Amino acid sequence: MDAGAAALPEAWSQVRAPVIVPLLRLAVAVCLTMSVLLFLERMYMGIVIAAVRLFRFRPDRRYRCDPLPEDDPELGSSAFPSVLVQIPMFNEREVYQLSIGAACGLSWPADRLVVQVLDDSTDEVIKEMVRLECERWARKGINITYQIRDDRKGYKAGALKAGMKHAYVRACEYVVIFDADFQPDPDFLKRTVPYLVHNPEIALVQARWRFVNADECLMTRMQEMSLDYHFTVEQEASSSVCAFFGFNGTAGVWRISAINEAGGWKDRTTVEDMDLAIRASLKGWKFVYLGEVQVKSELPSTFKAFRFQQHRWSCGPANLFRKMLMEIVTNKKVTIWKKIHVIYNFFLIRKIIAHIITFSFYCLIIPATIFVPEVRIPKWGCVYLPCAITLLNSVGTPRSFHLLFFWVAFENVMSLHRSKATLIGLLEAGRANEWVVTAKLGSAMKMKSANKAGLRKQFMRIWDRLHITELGVGTFLFSCGWYDLAYGRDHFYIYLFFQSIAFFIIGFGYVGTIVPQS
Repeated sequence: MDAGAAALPEAWSQVRAPVIVPLLRLAVAVCLTMSVLLFLERMYMGIVIAAVRLFRFRPDRRYRCDPLPEDDPELGSSAFPSVLVQIPMFNEREVYQLSIGAACGLSWPADRLVVQVLDDSTDEVIKEMVRLECERWARKGINITYQIRDDRKGYKAGALKAGMKHAYVRACEYVVIFDADFQPDPDFLKRTVPYLVHNPEIALVQARWRFVNADECLMTRMQEMSLDYHFTVEQEASSSVCAFFGFNGTAGVWRISAINEAGGWKDRTTVEDMDLAIRASLKGWKFVYLGEVQVKSELPSTFKAFRFQQHRWSCGPANLFRKMLMEIVTNKKVTIWKKIHVIYNFFLIRKIIAHIITFSFYCLIIPATIFVPEVRIPKWGCVYLPCAITLLNSVGTPRSFHLLFFWVAFENVMSLHRSKATLIGLLEAGRANEWVVTAKLGSAMKMKSANKAGLRKQFMRIWDRLHITELGVGTFLFSCGWYDLAYGRDHFYIYLFFQSIAFFIIGFGYVGTIVPQS
């Protein structure tokens, strides 16, 4: 044992200089390069948004969007196009009434609106509840149909595709999709459809999400910060520069002819919405994002639901990039500028590099350099640049600026799952096509009336709450912090201790809403 223990330091010294140091320096150089690319992307989008605000380059100034005539006795309801509303559902016990009620309450001529509930539920009790709710609205004069399938093939994409095959859909010009927790305002169609009616080159009008449970817990506040940046900056900038962005899968109105021309819904990845958007864009169609039109929705408030959602949102785009790269490169209908935007800005920077750099650099490479003092990270790369990127990310949610440090720590923890999911998608590994429906707990009013303290204090078995991977990374960072405190020179331990605590909190399950065990 003594001989073996003595051999370890000697073996380390033999591989350190010729192997470890060069590899770590290479990793640092790669991470710094990716950090610079990410910073430049954030700066570019910030400049675009500033220009849009300064020059008032709003959608209503770029496109014609005159309201449709409502008071013309000769035209009557014929001035309004027929619109199909699709609501895909899967065991949505808590929210089905809210979504169906909101869709049926849309202000649109009754003979020009079809509400289609696409129920893939496996719970027979819930299916019956949803069917009865549809019948209740049908008795009120709403043109609502309840559709079920024999299987869940293709998941959401399969349900949407099956819904488009019904004969009554042929009379519809546009289709709007609302996930089961989305509640549009009555004037939603009147504010979005005119863009499609007056501008035949537009295929999609996307609205913004507004979160009814953002204040439910700290985890939902962190999600709000990330998603507000996505909607306030990413979607707005992409829409303004090249009329392309990723469809968010809900709260958007599509021209049905554009969907058909693009090849319809496909279930080859878990981001069928993004898949359709890319294919439609390659056909030359334009998209419009309306940030002022907001639709109420619900954020996942349990960590399990949020983690599954983030896996799907990270794995799917990477897998789609793998499948569509050559199709984008060889396309001849769109400009080289749009190709660069889709490949570099949309996919490479936002969907791949942003996930991988966060975990690899801040949770692996920086801690590793503590044990190899020959490798130094410049202060601009480990302090100034990350701070600048963080500040640029914070512009979407000014009300949560005081939570910025918590948001950074939380995002770094989630980057563990996002980077893993991204690699799974790129390599098309085992879980590349895993689909888990994001669980919802109900509306904000229901949450406020519930006894939150009771939910959080519910007893759960300790092994049901533990997340071993997070605890392992937290232990690694905590150990690195102590080593840096004792032997380091760059004071990384301040960050390492703070970040390790975040990993421990999530690793022990003390994040999000804790739902009582049944």
